[in-house]
Amino acid sequence: MLEYATRPRQVDIVGAATSAGRFSLLIRAIKVAGLVDTLRGGGPFTLFAPTDAAFTKVPSYRLERLLNDPEELADTLRSHVVPGRILAADVIRYRNSTSRTLAGRPVSLAARSGRIYYGGAAVSRTDRLASNGVIHELEEVLLLDTASVVWIGAM
Repeated sequence: MLEYATRPRQVDIVGAATSAGRFSLLIRAIKVAGLVDTLRGGGPFTLFAPTDAAFTKVPSYRLERLLNDPEELADTLRSHVVPGRILAADVIRYRNSTSRTLAGRPVSLAARSGRIYYGGAAVSRTDRLASNGVIHELEEVLLLDTASVVWIGAM
């Protein structure tokens, strides 16, 4: 079942993610990728934020490669961000839709069986509000398979 965290925030997305205490690996990746200023910008943005537990599911060689390639890392992280403020109620209302990520790729948003899915990955907590958008906690890191240009979940 989804958990909602709807308390309004006066901090930006980076600050809200930092204070949540569940995204230290994501914050590190955002810094390495040079996306801090973007995610502190005006927005609004919707960040589908992989938790620290989600990052532990990524094979260590793949995570190491990403952290050593800021361009690929930035592209991967931009694929977790959708321009605009999308709340859980919006996803539930439309049930199935496609949005464009900050990386310019289409990604599916779906609501089924009481859960919300982003690119096929389950969202575990929704609506962590920030001054420039909203954060939804994602249970996986969505990695782009550049050979076939399809979303794959971490294995």
